[in-house]
Amino acid sequence: MQTLEDVESQILTILSDKQQIDYSDLEAYAKENNIDKGLLDKALSELEKAEVIASRDSGGIKVFYILEEESSIKRVFIVEDDKNINKLMALTLGKNYDITQIYNGREALDAIIREKPDLVILDLMLPEIDGLEICQKIKSNPATQDIIVIIVSAMDPTSNRFKGIKYGADYYIKKPFDPLELRNLVTIFLKKKGKKFDPLINLPNESKISQAVEEVLKSNYEIGRIKIEGLAEFAQKFGIDEGLTILRLVSQLLQDAVKEEKEAKVFLGLLDSGDFVIAGDKKGVEETISKLDKEFNAVLPFIYQDAGDFSSFGIEPIGYISKVKLGIKYISIGKNQIAEKKEEIIKERKLKENLSYSIGSYTYEELRKLLGSEDLDISITRGPGGVRLSVGKNKKE
Repeated sequence: MQTLEDVESQILTILSDKQQIDYSDLEAYAKENNIDKGLLDKALSELEKAEVIASRDSGGIKVFYILEEESSIKRVFIVEDDKNINKLMALTLGKNYDITQIYNGREALDAIIREKPDLVILDLMLPEIDGLEICQKIKSNPATQDIIVIIVSAMDPTSNRFKGIKYGADYYIKKPFDPLELRNLVTIFLKKKGKKFDPLINLPNESKISQAVEEVLKSNYEIGRIKIEGLAEFAQKFGIDEGLTILRLVSQLLQDAVKEEKEAKVFLGLLDSGDFVIAGDKKGVEETISKLDKEFNAVLPFIYQDAGDFSSFGIEPIGYISKVKLGIKYISIGKNQIAEKKEEIIKERKLKENLSYSIGSYTYEELRKLLGSEDLDISITRGPGGVRLSVGKNKKE
């Protein structure tokens, strides 16, 4: 019979190899190796308490990350003028960090430039200098641009979230915040082993999307693609960084909407074409799309205004600037279409590799074929240095 220590050791071995793994994969491993689910959960809980691993919800699934051993204590600045909230944040993070609590915007900016902490938790409404200006100054200064910035604010997120992401904020949390989410996010940002962590893009990849597709084929779940219309044109006109800001904004809006769907199971993934994949309970999918559409339409005027395009306000654009129509388009995908494309993929695999019937995980190219996202005008690559967006060539041209 396996002990708690045995299971902990096996989890760490798996994570050392993969660097991250979701809970369903660990459940499958436990079942294959006759590990009691209760013992698995206990082992995961103990490893999290010891801060050897950490977890977060990503696209509707729980993902575990292996953490690095600390060579030095990380420095965290909490910039929040409400003393009670500031204290709550400090207590939430615990005693494993060198925490400095600051209540004034100007004092915070001076201290950040002078002392260069590893991470800043930043409120927006602050005395003297507001949080958005602080974020912008941190991220535009080569000496401080690598400092992680998490905005936690009760201010209207409609424009502030867009501006925060544009100015380089690594994440935006609305108040009232979940202390566990904040603590886990800080832990993963500062201690995660492996490639750079971007919670706005670090969504389930081809392996998890493949599992979602197979689940849809044998259930009554809905599946579809969410496309940001006009993104390629926007990136061409205003720059790749501006295009990436829009992608990260939509990802944040979607993840927030999925988290709010507590009673419905909703999965979210990201294709290398820049299209999001959403699957799950029909009602949950529809409500998630509805929330996204509402939030994105609310922020659109601020996106256009920031880009220098005032046509959405009834003002004619000046010079070279013309309105690029951005929008959210949801394309529901029928099971028959997926099944037909799956058969084509199986035939192609057999011809190329002489394989027997076994799908396993689809490639991104195969997923685009299954889900009708073959016309690439945007491509996304995720590597050790972070996420890159490029404007691709439409395959039908």
